[in-house]
Amino acid sequence: MLQVRIGRSNMPRPSVLRFWRFIAVALVVASFSIFLLQKYSEIISVVTVPEKLKMEKKTVNPCPTLICSKDHFSFYIQSGAANVVPPKICFRNQLFLGKEKQNTGTGINAVILNGTTGELVHTGYYDMYSGDSKPLIELLQKTETGSIILMASFDEPSSKLNEEARQLILDLGSSSVKSLGFRDNWIFVGGKGLRVKSTFEKHIKNDPKMNKYETWPELIELSGCIPKYMS
Repeated sequence: MLQVRIGRSNMPRPSVLRFWRFIAVALVVASFSIFLLQKYSEIISVVTVPEKLKMEKKTVNPCPTLICSKDHFSFYIQSGAANVVPPKICFRNQLFLGKEKQNTGTGINAVILNGTTGELVHTGYYDMYSGDSKPLIELLQKTETGSIILMASFDEPSSKLNEEARQLILDLGSSSVKSLGFRDNWIFVGGKGLRVKSTFEKHIKNDPKMNKYETWPELIELSGCIPKYMS
């Protein structure tokens, strides 16, 4: 006999079954994805970030680029500004003395190079305010003939600069060192054994009426090409 049962069935509806099946599949896929990410994260990161896309810190050359003939060396020289900004001396487009090198100081800053090869021989500064001229005199006396000398003032270059030191710098081709005074700004390029006066020199006197930085004159700079020393 056919029996018909009237009332709510205990069997789940097809739509409900499909929903729970979808949830179960989604959980399985999510779990498997997390497992893969944890296991292969290092490999994925290497593959997806090529070396050429990595940021690299670039160093900026503080020297201007100058082009000279084969028988000349390029240079750029800058005096200090007051007692705040140190001088800068570049040779063949490379910084040899400056803030970045941490080799500047009050007084006369100097770089000495081989006039034939351009090889660096010496860098240093000589305190002409609280120091004395002796170390500078000794340096210039032992400098070999054919050397190129670049000098730049910072803060105060003259108080302890005696006549012997001035004469040695005059012998390098300077015209202004004899009148270099308190807190003047001065830059100079000369050579040991130079037979003529150097044309690479600038000098600004400390003048309260004209100064740019209170009791200091403005910064000065100079660039050019120096002929190689021919023995």
